[in-house]
Amino acid sequence: MSNQGNEANKKRLPDAGGIRSSHHNAKDTEQNHFSLTRRDLVKAGAASAAMAAMSPSPAFSAGEPPVTPPPEMSLLTLKVNGEVRQLEVDTRTTLLDALRENLHLTGTKKGCDHGQCGACTVIVDGRRINSCLTLAVMHQDAEVTTIEGLGTPENLHPMQAAFVKHDGYQCGYCTPGQICSSVAVLKEIEMGIPSHVTLDLVSPPQATADEIRERMSGNICRCGAYSNILAAIEDVAGGQKS
Repeated sequence: MSNQGNEANKKRLPDAGGIRSSHHNAKDTEQNHFSLTRRDLVKAGAASAAMAAMSPSPAFSAGEPPVTPPPEMSLLTLKVNGEVRQLEVDTRTTLLDALRENLHLTGTKKGCDHGQCGACTVIVDGRRINSCLTLAVMHQDAEVTTIEGLGTPENLHPMQAAFVKHDGYQCGYCTPGQICSSVAVLKEIEMGIPSHVTLDLVSPPQATADEIRERMSGNICRCGAYSNILAAIEDVAGGQKS
């Protein structure tokens, strides 16, 4: 009886083995069929991206593609260096670009264009500002003084003459902003406006070397003519030369 059972099992085993073998072969075939190399995967991804880029977006396919609107222009009146000037500017135009590009007053320099170097310093309504950080349309009817309005080659402003006397410039690129800022600094001290280093807030500040250095710290000179710039300002202020 047991021999017969063994014989029956022997007959069934090849069938079971065949089934298992067939199952594994089919699975291996399926795995081989769906296997991808890295190169094939990259190709497939690139093809999908290309198809997505070529397919029109549902948001745009129904109508016209978006159009950038034209710039919004504004009429602007400025009193620049004593002369009333009227111009039409893009509302996004900075005061610096309006002076340079629209009024062709190129003495004011564009340095960093981020308000960090002071090369674009001009005087607006008696106060110095970085003209690259303010929009022109914000200064309707304002009085603007640039380096061209301080003096002429034949009749220099005292600060301009002091910069020449003390060699307060080298390449000269930052000099217009330095001079405009220097003129405003002495005006601030005269008006009694304190600075970060002013110790006595009751008495009027004095044009000391520390006061001048602190107030001029926003004007950078890459040539390093700081000692000469300080001497020029002190000369105009009537202080002791360093």
